[in-house]
Amino acid sequence: MKPLPPASPSLLDPRGKALWFVLALASLVVASFWSLDLQWHQFLSLDAARSMGRFLGEFFPPDTSPEFLRRVAQGTWETLAMSALGTGLAAVAGVLLALPASRRVDGGASWARGPTRLLLNALRSIPELVWAALLLISAGLGPFAGTLALAFHTAGVLGRLFAEAIENAPPGPAAALRVQGVGGARVFLYATLPQVLPQLLSYTLYRWENNIRAAAVLGVVGAGGLGQMLAFHMGLFHMGKTATILGAMLLMVALVDAASHGARRVLTR
Repeated sequence: MKPLPPASPSLLDPRGKALWFVLALASLVVASFWSLDLQWHQFLSLDAARSMGRFLGEFFPPDTSPEFLRRVAQGTWETLAMSALGTGLAAVAGVLLALPASRRVDGGASWARGPTRLLLNALRSIPELVWAALLLISAGLGPFAGTLALAFHTAGVLGRLFAEAIENAPPGPAAALRVQGVGGARVFLYATLPQVLPQLLSYTLYRWENNIRAAAVLGVVGAGGLGQMLAFHMGLFHMGKTATILGAMLLMVALVDAASHGARRVLTR
């Protein structure tokens, strides 16, 4: 007796749903190209290339005077401090919000899970630049508003990632402690947290990398650091000074990315 041929895959099974998703995404991309007025012929024209060449030529030579380099170093340190403090505050807030946002250790859903997740969604749905513009009203110009903006947005991101990591932790060690009558807080500290701690640290370091770039941009709205210097000198068309600031940004991001990548590799081994 010949075996029956395999049935054709249904359009509602996982593979069919993936196919529909890819088709919908491709349709959205095609519709985007169709609806947007993209002037590719002007962007790729010879006149545009000449204008860009003249503009880039104005960046040279960069300003390397000792006094300006000292100010750039101070702005670089301010940007690093903003990103580190904002990420640290966000990590603490993320852990505190991740606990009620995750399922209970017994597998049930906490009554605060829904409201806390809505709060996390609200925090991360507002970009850092918008948070900084809002906080400038109460915190004033300077790095304090930028630090708070990074902390608020990153707390929403890390809180959601931390909650998922806690929910996906292997339940065996926690169940063994609960059988012995250990309380919920000690179960989390001695069973769940040691399992997810490398993942939490990896998420935190990755977000710190992103916050380095965000902190450099936040200065555009007056939140301190290299971004504020960049906005000031670009507004006055001091292109040599702008080139120096951009070089400091690139060097800072490259060094932090390399250090964070190495630390994350060590933690996740």
